[in-house]
Formats: sequence, structure tokens, C-alpha cells
Amino acid sequence: MSLNGDGGRVELQECIRNPGFRDAAADATGSGSGSGSGSGRDSAAVKLDAEPAYETYTQLKPYAGMPKEVLLLYSSRARYRVPREVLFWLTVCCTLALLAVTVTIIALSPRCLSWWQVSPVYQVYPRSFHDSDGDGVGDLRGITEKLDYFQLLNIKSVWISPFYRSPMKDFGYDVEDFRDIDPLFGTMKDFEELLTEMHNKGLKLIMDFIPNHTSDNHRWFNLSRTRDPQYADYYVWTDCNETHPKPNNWVSIFGNSSWTYDEVRGQCYLHQFLKEQPDLNLRNPRVRKEIIDLIHFWLEKGVDGFRMDAVKHMLEATHLRDEPQVDPDKPPELVTTEWDLYHDYTTSQVGLHDLLREFRAEMDIYSREPDKYRFMVTESYDYHEVDKTMMYYGTPLIKESDFPFNFYLLDLPHNTSGTWAKHLVDLWMTNMPRGKWPNWVVGNHDRSRIASSAGQIYVKAINMMLLTLPGTPTTYYGEELGMENINVTESQIQDPAGKYNASASRDPERSPMQWNSGMNAGFNNKTNITWLPLHPDYETVNVEVQEGDEGSVLSQYRFLNGLRQSELPFQRGWFCYVFADANVFSYLRELDGHKQAYLMVINFGKESVTTDLSSVQELPNQLKVLKSTNPVNNGKVFQKSQIPTEPGEGLMIQYSTYTRFHPNHPAECYVSEKACYLDTIDILYKC
Repeated sequence: MSLNGDGGRVELQECIRNPGFRDAAADATGSGSGSGSGSGRDSAAVKLDAEPAYETYTQLKPYAGMPKEVLLLYSSRARYRVPREVLFWLTVCCTLALLAVTVTIIALSPRCLSWWQVSPVYQVYPRSFHDSDGDGVGDLRGITEKLDYFQLLNIKSVWISPFYRSPMKDFGYDVEDFRDIDPLFGTMKDFEELLTEMHNKGLKLIMDFIPNHTSDNHRWFNLSRTRDPQYADYYVWTDCNETHPKPNNWVSIFGNSSWTYDEVRGQCYLHQFLKEQPDLNLRNPRVRKEIIDLIHFWLEKGVDGFRMDAVKHMLEATHLRDEPQVDPDKPPELVTTEWDLYHDYTTSQVGLHDLLREFRAEMDIYSREPDKYRFMVTESYDYHEVDKTMMYYGTPLIKESDFPFNFYLLDLPHNTSGTWAKHLVDLWMTNMPRGKWPNWVVGNHDRSRIASSAGQIYVKAINMMLLTLPGTPTTYYGEELGMENINVTESQIQDPAGKYNASASRDPERSPMQWNSGMNAGFNNKTNITWLPLHPDYETVNVEVQEGDEGSVLSQYRFLNGLRQSELPFQRGWFCYVFADANVFSYLRELDGHKQAYLMVINFGKESVTTDLSSVQELPNQLKVLKSTNPVNNGKVFQKSQIPTEPGEGLMIQYSTYTRFHPNHPAECYVSEKACYLDTIDILYKC
């Protein structure tokens, strides 16, 4: 840039050279020969005169650095404007289409299954799982040390039996302090470390919760028996005679009268279990608030759910009338067991479900965060009164428990046959409210192990059925190995119920977990002490041995549980009865739109049989075995008219077809949360 003195003219030279630019002033004077001031300069120079001339802009091409006015001049031309508008509206349309597809997918997608639906529930009996300190009794640190085992099993939900502070008259179900850990199992710090480690590994912890009763050592009971004004009505008291403390004929679960005279108060208190387990008066609003405060206490610590214990006993009739005898002619003095009476006044009373719904509402407060749903399952042995059990699901308008425990498969060993197995399954499925989620229990800390009650040859078959039925299975520790009951001599009995009646002892099914072939089966690696004897077969029936054996009970359990969680027909699909006779129980799992389906053929009988399913037109003629409880049959192909099974053998048959069974047999099929599968884009949708 240079400044010339003549006329105050400023010249900008050697700036932006644009070959297509024409000097308007030069055009006005002629041919642009270069005459006049600055005629020898480059034609690209821009001259700013004191009195500029305004001419029409005649630039032919856009150039870099053009001013806004020039840019607007070109942008309004059709060849620039039309592509820009096309791109704009195309972007708008694509965005709206993507939004519409997203909304449609969300609207049509079924609800995601919750954590308690995806995984089996694994019950840990803490006394028997793993001992970390060498005192012969399992503890919380012992569970923490074995958390990797749950991941080996692909288990996500772990239910731990009681570990509250307790005098252990009923091994933790007699609670002295609901807000403390019994020193036998560790400390609150141990519990918090266990919970943290479980959550870090993606595991959920379900606690036992006992709302019906406490220990007679509980602070509330000691204050109640002294008639403290606030606690006087925390328990069920009534006047009675010290020499004959029987206000009525009510009988305890453990036998004999449900009433015990208390010398301090001079009245009788109710206990539907041991006399050391007085029943709380849950008709008292203060007691209900105490229970709700306890629920809050553990939920705030991060517990993922509760198994509500003995819920049917929570309320009793206030009139305290005698219950009707099963045998009216039986002398009243001989009425000493729970089976002698119809429990019209001590179980399932009006108001019971209102209490549970109140508990559920409090738990829902803590369920609002993603993946923080708080699970509730209820325990109620209603036997032939299955309709009472179904009431714990709640109503279509008011939710109660996520499901009540289904104990009917515990009766499977009473009659190992295909028709009996179907009857027990159908008992639940036909009575369950529509759209609810089923569940299955084949063993727990109160019932004999299936390997002992049904027989070792049926263990794999029962586990196969457990893991392929619809809903949530519950596995008692050791059942995935085929552990058996132990023999306990009278001098070895630990169970309080067994001390009252040796034949009623529950010790045989509570023996220490069998981890390996080493000292104490790996249960206690520090000292040669175990709170109950080990089963003699621990050297061959243990985790370490079975983990390396593809044909073991454990390996089959792992395979089936993995398949259950990965294959949509097992999670979302229809469940349909196919066949049942004196030996075989057969059913299938299928999902609309999903090509793969699974046929289960399980022999619960006493003899080898060949099953003919040729009448089932929806099945292909040839069926290939994906998994057999007898490994030699894995991969074999059978004609559907000739499917052989041995006693205790189960076959999982995978086949491919889009022909569905359930449309032609609606009375034989059930589904809890109906969904369909779209194979082309691999999604589930409501249908």
C-alpha cells in the first residue's frame, strides 16, 4: 500500500489478484489503455478516490474473501439456492423420520425384564456357605470370599438367610436386634463390605426380613412385659391362668400350645413358632411404623430386596376363639400339632394384604432410580389353598409382592412321574393371575435336598426343568452340585426343632458347602471344625471336581442357566404343554417370529420309554438333541415318533421353524409378558 500526495489518493496494490476483475473506471474511459494517473499500474489495483464513483457490480465469479454484499448476490442465484434448500428439507425429513422410528420402537418395545426376572435366585444359608475365621460356622466374610462363584454360575440375585443379632434359638429367625449383625457372622462393616463387593460385581442382595415376631430377648419385648406405656401393646397379650396357660386351642408350628405364661407381666403372650419367638401385634400402628423404619434402615444401606418371612401369620383374629378341629371327635387335649386344626383365626386374616401393600409402597420409594428396583418376595405355605397364595401377587390396581414363593415342586419326590410333574406345574400356572410372573422352588433350608428326597438319578432332570420353566427359579446352595442330606445323630442335632422332635430336624439339608476335596471340603481351611458334619461324598461331589467335568451336575446347571439368559424363547416366550404320561413330561418354549424353539422331554418315571410325538404337527420330523442329562445323547437326532429316554433323563431339543404351536393349542399355553420378535432387524416388539 502506498500514499501519493497528488490529490490525497490512496492506492492498494499487490493485494488480492482476481483475473476476472475489471476496473469499472477503466471501462468507463475506454479500452483501459492505461492513460491518466496510475496508467502503468497493475489492473488488479483498487483505487479509493476522495469522491468515489458508484457503478453496477459486474464481477463474473465469486472469489475468496468477498464481502457480504457480494456473497448475498451470488447466494440468491438458483444454482446455489436450490441445492441448499434441498439439503435443508432433506435434513428435516430425515430427522423427523428418525424421531418417528425411535418413538415407534419405544412405544412398541416390551418392558425390559428386571434383574429378579433375568437371573435365578440363589439361596445362601450363611452358617453353611463358607467359614473365613475358622470357628466352624460360615460368616459374611466367607460369602465375600466366594462371590466369584456366583459369577461362575451366572447368578445375579443372592438371597442370604438371617444374620441379625440373635440368641439363635431358631438360627436367626428369632431376632434380638434388627439393626445389628450377630457376632457369629461378623460385623456391620463386614456386611457393608459384602454389599459393596456384590454391587461392584453386578450382584443383587436379597435379605430375609421377619415382620411377624422377634426374640424374647428383644428390647421391645422386655419393655412390653414390664407394661411400659409405649410398648405395652407391642405383642399379643391376654389374660390366662398360670397353671393352665391356654386361652384357646391354638397350636404352634413347632407343636403344643401357642401361648406361654409370662411371670413378669402375669399374662400369656402368643407365639406361633417357638416360645422364644413372641408374635408382634401388627394391629398396633406404632409396631407397623417400627417395621417400616426397619425396612428403610436396610434399604438406605443399599439392600436390593426382601424375602418376607411367614407373612400369613402376621395377623390373628382379635376374638381369640378356638379354631375348628380337623377331626371333631379327637379329644381336645390331644390337639398338639398344626395339622390338627383348621387355621381360620391365626393365618391369612383380613388386613394382612393391606400391611404388605404398605411395605411394598415404602419399597417403591427406593425403586425410582434406574437399575435400583427393590424386590419383594413373600413366604407362605398354603398347601392345597393355592388361591390364598395367589393373593400375594396383589391386584391389577395395587401391587404387592413381585411373586409369592411357589413351593409346590417341593412335593415332586412324593410321586416321581410325568403326570405328577405336570400337575404341580399346572397347579401354579392355571391359578396365577394373568400377566404375573411365575417362580419355582425345589429346595430350601427347611426341606430335604432333592438328591435325597427324589433320588440322585433325578437331580439333573429336576434342575433341567427348574431352569427351563417360565419365570424365576430359586436354587438352594449345593443343589447345583447334587449335594445330599447328611445323617445326624441325636447328639449332633443343632436345629431347635430337632431338639423338640428328632424326626423334624432340618440339620440334614444344612450341611457345609462342598467346595473341594481338601480339608473340611474347603468350607473351613483354618481349623478342623464344622458346625455340622460333612457329607462323606464331598471328595467327589464338590465345585472343584465338577467344574472340570462337562458331564457333571454343575456343568449342566451352568450351561442351562447361560442358555436361559441368552435365548429369547426362555425369557419371553410361550410355555406349552406337549405331552405327559406315567413317565414323561414334555413341554416346549417358543417365541412368535423367532425361528429357534426348544422342546423339553423329561423322564421322571421308573423305566426307559420311547415317546411318540408324531401327532404334534408343529414339530419337525427330525429332532436334534442340544443337551441331554446323559451326555452320550448330546447331538443325536431322533424321529419325533421315537424319542427314547431313560429314568431321570432329560432332553433339550432345539429345532427351527416359524410354525408356532400355541395358536392351535391356546388352552395348553401360557405367557406372562407377550412379545414378538422381528428377525430382520433383531428387535422385540409388543404384539
